[in-house]
Order: sequence, then C-alpha cells, then structure tokens
Amino acid sequence: MIQKWTATLKQNTGRPLEEWVALVKKSGPASAKDRRDWLKKEHSVATNSAVWIAERAEGKENMGADPKKYLRTAEQWVEEMFSGPKSALRPIYDELLVVGKGLGKDVKISPCRTIVPLYRRHVFAQIKPATKTRIDLGFSLGNRKATERLIDTGGFAKKDRITHRIPISSTDEIDSEVKRWLRLAYDADA
Repeated sequence: MIQKWTATLKQNTGRPLEEWVALVKKSGPASAKDRRDWLKKEHSVATNSAVWIAERAEGKENMGADPKKYLRTAEQWVEEMFSGPKSALRPIYDELLVVGKGLGKDVKISPCRTIVPLYRRHVFAQIKPATKTRIDLGFSLGNRKATERLIDTGGFAKKDRITHRIPISSTDEIDSEVKRWLRLAYDADA
C-alpha cells in the first residue's frame, strides 16, 4: 500500500514524496500534528498521505515501505493489540476478520499498531479495539445518515476515510446489520 501510494503521489497531489518532504521542512509547522493538519488544510492532502508525509519529514520511515519488514511486524502488532486487558476482544476481532475477508477475494488486511484496516482500492473499514470491552468497527460510508446503531464519527466533514462506526462488545453483535454496512462500504470502494 505504501509503495503504491509513493508511486502515485505525484499523480494524485501534483508533487512526488521528495518535494512534499522538502516543502514541509521549509514551510511547514514544527510539530508533527501541526504538519499533518497543515497538509490537510492548506494543501488538501488526504489524511493518510498527510500522516506519511509528516513522518518522512521527521526522518521516520514508514514500515510499509519495506514489505518484508512490515509482514514480520504486522502479526506482532495484532498480538499486542489483543493482549493483556484487551485479550477478551480477540474472538470479536477474529470473527470480524472472517466476515471482512468473506466479502471478496480482493479484500486486503493491513494491520497497524492500533487498528486493522480492510481495503480494496482504499480503506473501506477498520477494526479498532477502542476500550477493554469494545471494538469499534469503522466504515467508509461517505455522507450517509447515522442510525440508532451506526454512529457518525464526523469523519466525512474532516475528510477522513472512516465516517461511521458500530461499537461491538461480543461476537453476538456481529449480526446482519453489521454485515450489511460492511458490504455497503466494500461495494462503495469498487
């Protein structure tokens, strides 16, 4: 994913990574958070791109730049996410992963330190252990209306991919409604 992003950054934003990094170092704010916000607000850079550009400007190499290194680390991140006080969430995560992968052969899973995004062309959903007792299943659903169970995250207004979420505290809550929203998010990313 990072390799594809790097290869298409100029096409998508008008500048290659090296130029973005140079611009951030020369004209951007000092802190990483302010740099991300500046890239999003002043240059209309998408959230993930803003994060990755700001990290590179700080001299951090994104783990996804080296696929072998990423693969070695991704499994460890999942184990750490669902260990200790959050270990009871592992069955929920495992079931959500099965449902997500079952949407199509093109579903890719890309664990990070704190979330597990699911994507086709873009991230369409994410699994996030939000508390010791709850996973938030996030969806990229655009400007859809929230429901009693489907919570608007404010992501659409902030131009984030994840715009809605459903809190899940047990595998019993992975019902037809959850699966329907997941399918809609997946289909929208065709």
